[in-house]
Amino acid sequence: MSDSDHRPTLTRRGLLGLMACAPFAATAARAATPSLIATTGMIADAARVLSSGTAQALMGPGIDPHTYRPTRSDILALARADVILWHGLHLEAQFAEVMEDLARKKTVIAVAETLPEDRLIFHPEFPDRPDPHVWMVPSLWAEIVAGMATPLAAAGIDTSATLPPFLDQLAALDRYAQDVLASVPAPSRVLFTAHDAFSYFGRAYGFEVQGIQGISTESEAGLARVGDLVNQLVARKIGAVFVESSVSDRSIRALIEGAAAQGHEVRIGGELFSDAMGAEGSYEGTYIGMLDHNITTIARALGGTAPERGMAGLLGAAAG
Repeated sequence: MSDSDHRPTLTRRGLLGLMACAPFAATAARAATPSLIATTGMIADAARVLSSGTAQALMGPGIDPHTYRPTRSDILALARADVILWHGLHLEAQFAEVMEDLARKKTVIAVAETLPEDRLIFHPEFPDRPDPHVWMVPSLWAEIVAGMATPLAAAGIDTSATLPPFLDQLAALDRYAQDVLASVPAPSRVLFTAHDAFSYFGRAYGFEVQGIQGISTESEAGLARVGDLVNQLVARKIGAVFVESSVSDRSIRALIEGAAAQGHEVRIGGELFSDAMGAEGSYEGTYIGMLDHNITTIARALGGTAPERGMAGLLGAAAG
């Protein structure tokens, strides 16, 4: 999607005008099965599995949900859908007013906000806002997926046959993560990434996480922060850092250059999927594949043992 599709920013009056033009009432042409639309690819993937059907994702591969602004075509697509699924927890900050208005007229579900507060992580920089990156841990995502079942059933989508096998897959993915990540030597269990999207991952699997930016990519990484991380890389002899598919690699390359200036070689251990999944039609373009890729890449780059093609031998393969 081009930059021109994002500008100028829609005003609240403009949003209301667009939604007023869209057909909210059911029509004869509307399919019997409710239509689903989601903000992120991870949510859309879960919706497709649970509904055994299709679900449109507004944000595709490489799109950063922290800064993404809804376009005119997004607003119209949301207004025409029967059920809207978004993450919440301030992830899609630019969508808040849109969702508030749409929730008065149709089913709008903030899927991550079903998690109890004691399952969430709060960072000092945003004490009133939980870290939204809960999809990084399959067991947490399973709770969210299970929480989607009741509102989807109320909207006419039966998940009784689809939810149990999907939860089984998520449990298998979590077991794989526990096994291969435990093989990483303890001193190497440090994850240097572009922004702080892996705190839940670190808590679940025993990794220290060092993000250059904060939990939102809207925050800026200062020179002092970069310098501190460079010194940590050198002092702790960490050999790999990670770029992210939806975040610029500029700050990560600054770490590598800073460490090199001190005589310590650091390589890019791989590209991780943080706020968006892989390419559409690929295994990594599914939630299972996205996490399989991350888990396998991290384990192998930091000295652990994991199969090159991942949990099921599907990394790098087209989705079936």
